[in-house]
Amino acid sequence: MADQGTEGLLSPWLRRRRIAAALPHLRGNVLDVGCGSGALAEQVPAKRYTGVDIDRDSLAIANATYPEHEFRDALPGSDTSFDTIVSLAVIEHVPDPAGFLTSLAKRLGAGPDCRIVITTPRPSVDWIHTAGAAIGLFSGHANEEHEELLDRPELEQVAHDSGLELETYDRFLFGANQLAIFRRRGAIE
Repeated sequence: MADQGTEGLLSPWLRRRRIAAALPHLRGNVLDVGCGSGALAEQVPAKRYTGVDIDRDSLAIANATYPEHEFRDALPGSDTSFDTIVSLAVIEHVPDPAGFLTSLAKRLGAGPDCRIVITTPRPSVDWIHTAGAAIGLFSGHANEEHEELLDRPELEQVAHDSGLELETYDRFLFGANQLAIFRRRGAIE
């Protein structure tokens, strides 16, 4: 499997836009789920960053590019917690989004500032991604691996099912992508 963030003419640009949308919301120790070749690691000090990806080729690139950072092929145990868990363009690739968020929530710190930050394409623009993948603008592999695209009400529902609440919601890239920030339900500011 290739690093999908580099596959396709516009994919590196899209990755940079996702990172830019997420960066203002990153605090403390960061777990980057679906880190690919580690592009976000450049923005987070090594001692505060852990990247996770299932693709060993991408992890090899990440380790070579950012040798001071920690990269893994599986989530840390639920006894390890993070202030921010970020997952950019991943939730649309999992068969059980609520289960995915639940597994992330188990690794989320208990502090009031602890958050899960995700980005995901909007369902209404799936046709653009499909057409763009067909002509090499976007990753064909990423497009083929989409399980389900979630809109705002569905993101709110999977958050609720996971013991979380949608704290912040925004759209970017001309409304084609969504930024969703979750916190534990009832967390006090």
